[in-house]
Amino acid sequence: MDLDLDEAARQFRDEAREWLAAHVPRSPLPSFDTAEGFAAHREWETELADARWSVVSWPREYGGRDASLLEWVLFEEEYYAAGAPGRVNQNGIFMLAPTLFSHGTPEQLARILPKMARAGEVWAQAWSEPEAGSDIAALRSTATPADGGWLLNGQKTWSSRAAFADRAFGLFRSDPGSTRHHGLTYLMADLRAPGVTVRPIPQLDGEPGFAEIFFDDVFVPDEDVIGTPGNGWRVAMTTANNERGLSLRSPGRFLSAADRLVSLWSSAGRPEATAARVADAWIGARAYQLYTFGTVTRLASGAELGPESSVNKLFWSHLDVALHETALDLLGPSAELRGPWTDGWLFSLAGPIYGGTDQIQRTIVAERLLGLPKGDR
Repeated sequence: MDLDLDEAARQFRDEAREWLAAHVPRSPLPSFDTAEGFAAHREWETELADARWSVVSWPREYGGRDASLLEWVLFEEEYYAAGAPGRVNQNGIFMLAPTLFSHGTPEQLARILPKMARAGEVWAQAWSEPEAGSDIAALRSTATPADGGWLLNGQKTWSSRAAFADRAFGLFRSDPGSTRHHGLTYLMADLRAPGVTVRPIPQLDGEPGFAEIFFDDVFVPDEDVIGTPGNGWRVAMTTANNERGLSLRSPGRFLSAADRLVSLWSSAGRPEATAARVADAWIGARAYQLYTFGTVTRLASGAELGPESSVNKLFWSHLDVALHETALDLLGPSAELRGPWTDGWLFSLAGPIYGGTDQIQRTIVAERLLGLPKGDR
């Protein structure tokens, strides 16, 4: 792994830094878990797309810059360092898009990706169900063949961004006689189609960061199947590996937070009691950066994201919690007042749950990486 940037990579990084310095909003946008904030973040995504910074690693025909994975990592570092807004369409850009690049048809790529890059369509993740959270293979929602497509029935819950999103992607059981990972089909659905009911789920702050989605004979055309019917689990693992491994949580997120933590510690008088924890967070963020560079090197040589992504997910989710807990301890009683560190800590607590719980990830590591025997199910 060569950590020295060539001239092209340095120029790319510098161009991104200059553009972000000139365009990042001076005041934070409203939360994208509100109608006002969702609309404001859509506008920001459009501005990014106009300058081809929305999806830098995508081909130019879909709105990207044909940037390398290394250049994408560099852009992400500059993005977070500039304090740029969160990506309201992250479910689409960082989870669905890699799935489409691996399993989608040319027609799907041309139809879906350009609108996704500009937030013309914002995507929700419709995976979890009331009886199928981390164990998504236990899902009950169904897809029944119909003339030219499928009829969807069932319920999804904890669907990120669904309260205001346009479309959703998820798994449905298409073979009524199947069990577990078999007989599933990966489908995309219009959240404004007849038969769809979206019920927002308020969080503790009152904002609907999630929603329940109810499907009642919702028609989805055949062209919105990703991969082949019945083979949805294989397609879903591409999405899950990207969520856990590379795209959803880039090192830039943690490098920026660690630098802010060091500044907070300095402004608090550099208390000795938290010095080691601040150092651990700073070192952890850079360890994650180096690990990601290694992943980028492997992918550039033709490898694919596999079960190693579970190691990655365990690391960044606990780094996020520890980093924010240290910040709250530095803030003392004022941490009880809502602010960026408090909001960040509350969100970090979900890290060991979404994308597959710690228990699931450790099982994957034990069985698929360490070769340990499978336990009783």
